[in-house]
Amino acid sequence: MGLVQITQDYPWDAVAPYAERAGAHPGGLVDLSIGTPVDPTPPVIQRALAEAADAPGYPTVAGTAALREAISSWFDRARGVPGLDPGAVLPTVGSKEMVALLPSLLSIGPGDVVVVPSMAYPTYAIGAQLAGAEVLIADDVAQWTGNPAVRLVWLNSPSNPTGAVLGTELMAEVVTAARHLGAVVASDECYAQLGWDVPWNLEPVPSLLDERVSGGSHEGLLAAYSLSKQSNLAGYRAAFLAGDDALIARLVLMRRHMGMIVPAPVQAAMVAALGDDEHVDRQRELYRARRQALVPALRQAGFAVDHSEAGLYLWVRPQEDSVLTGQDCWALMDSLADLGILAGPGAFYGAAGTGHVRISLTALDERVADAARRLTGS
Repeated sequence: MGLVQITQDYPWDAVAPYAERAGAHPGGLVDLSIGTPVDPTPPVIQRALAEAADAPGYPTVAGTAALREAISSWFDRARGVPGLDPGAVLPTVGSKEMVALLPSLLSIGPGDVVVVPSMAYPTYAIGAQLAGAEVLIADDVAQWTGNPAVRLVWLNSPSNPTGAVLGTELMAEVVTAARHLGAVVASDECYAQLGWDVPWNLEPVPSLLDERVSGGSHEGLLAAYSLSKQSNLAGYRAAFLAGDDALIARLVLMRRHMGMIVPAPVQAAMVAALGDDEHVDRQRELYRARRQALVPALRQAGFAVDHSEAGLYLWVRPQEDSVLTGQDCWALMDSLADLGILAGPGAFYGAAGTGHVRISLTALDERVADAARRLTGS
């Protein structure tokens, strides 16, 4: 087998000229692009990290017993998944590395197919390409059901970039079809605690491990989660997988060979983060307020907001008959840069996104307020 090459450039490098242009605005740059957290890491988590700083020995790949129990308890309390086996979880060095490595760790390769959504985080496809597998872009189960080459199916709910939430019936249909093929279903659920519209502001966004989806068995299922956004831990690289105990055991073994281990102080910080719901509630309210400031301002400026019922982003396009009508994502990036606002081009997430830009809620309150004033001309 020849060397697998990733030929495309890192997508965010293409945004640099728009950042430079937006930065020349007299009021400065309002960065609503990548979505890196800007609010402080909660003190309860910082204290846990500091108290665990004396860590001369190697940590465990599988995570401490305290961390595994904390993840299990959190799934019960926050995700509607009771009784998760603490042995069926795995801490990861952020979620992106697991997304990129999962096909390879599952021994997926040439001749195999990885299914990804039509609007998706680019790393799902990159991970398949790194493993030498074929990528099939599909939202409809009928596009791949019965295809014996399918080995892995990615779901993402709430979606990055669109904020759309998958219902339990559709997710269960994916699980059934994948099990007939012996394929793994992996679900990226990193924004699940950021629900805005009914019913997701009142009840948990469904998890792949929810009994209504899984049928009461986690066989062939892996749910990925990150604490980067809800706990402002992007710099800690704190995330985890949960699901099929046999798959988790295999991944633990592979990662032991690779030395892929979450540092011990970070594991202690994760225990604190998962055990404290108050800071998550406070952070969600900060994002809610920023969302409430931006949505009407975007609409007044001629944008329509599609989906965005959950998650950390607003998925926007020109309204019909607005001054922005006909602009693709790059022209929209230009229009926003003229206002000193940097967004994310929808083309990064698939061909279907070329008419949209993604607006992040991750800017300090005063910068969000400034963006809203610029959008409305007030």
